Amino acid sequence: MKNGLTFEICLDSAESCLKAQEGGADRVELCSALMEGGLTPSFGMVKEARKLLTSTKLFVIIRPRGGDFCYSDSEFQAMAHDVSMAKETGADGVVIGILKPDGTVDVERTRQLVTMARPLSVTFHRAFDMAKDPFEAMEAIISIGCERILTSGQESSSLEGADLLAELVKRAGGRIIIMPGGGVRERNIKKIRDLTGAVEFHFSAFETIESRMTYRNTRVFMGGTLRPPEYSQNLTSPSRVAAYIEKATV
Repeated sequence: MKNGLTFEICLDSAESCLKAQEGGADRVELCSALMEGGLTPSFGMVKEARKLLTSTKLFVIIRPRGGDFCYSDSEFQAMAHDVSMAKETGADGVVIGILKPDGTVDVERTRQLVTMARPLSVTFHRAFDMAKDPFEAMEAIISIGCERILTSGQESSSLEGADLLAELVKRAGGRIIIMPGGGVRERNIKKIRDLTGAVEFHFSAFETIESRMTYRNTRVFMGGTLRPPEYSQNLTSPSRVAAYIEKATV
């Protein structure tokens, strides 16, 4: 029993999508490059995830690069193409966010993407946490028509941002879903629920899997100095997903 709660898993592979579904996830947010906070996944990855997911909803992040959320015209056009890609591959929703240089929500361009995405559901992601005024930003996002905001309460973790999250839930008054994400763990998800009154939660639930490679060249690395290990990968753990759900619903 989930007691009216919804659980979204952040992940970066089609295989992890399947494992999240096995663990009882209601929804996944499919990304690439999680070390950069999540970027738009490839067409092939989205298509394969859609094939594997039968009972869990598939949301796709639309974020063309790491760094800030103030995009050039060409970056915005890339985002528009990626929204079309998500629709074509049968995604259930997209996850977007655009800010202006002054820290306010870019209402005009965000609304364009929302219009393009319909009838898909739309989440405004943690660009919200970089907005200058969270309450003004929330009202702007409501006016655009997004269904939810993913946020840590403008702090480094949802537990630290719990006071703001609770106030956002209160002021939203059911007009939009406030979904805590960032630092949500098995050990604190129930506390975050109790402190904030939130009913949707966003988290990853990875376990480290050793590479299948038996031959290993340890002299060569793919990527920059800050890098994940070459011979292991993180996959969503069905048992950890189930544990989160159990901890939150007791």
